[in-house]
Amino acid sequence: MSRTENDDRSDSMNPNNDAYDDAMDNHADQLNPNNDEYQGSDDED
Repeated sequence: MSRTENDDRSDSMNPNNDAYDDAMDNHADQLNPNNDEYQGSDDED
């Protein structure tokens, strides 16, 4: 039996799974303007 996209989502939404921590780290990185991965607006004019 193979894994599907829904399995991946279930893993990343389960706080008992290591994928959850990875997803939260990625989320925090994207919201942090001091991080290179930040995708927000650039206020430097």
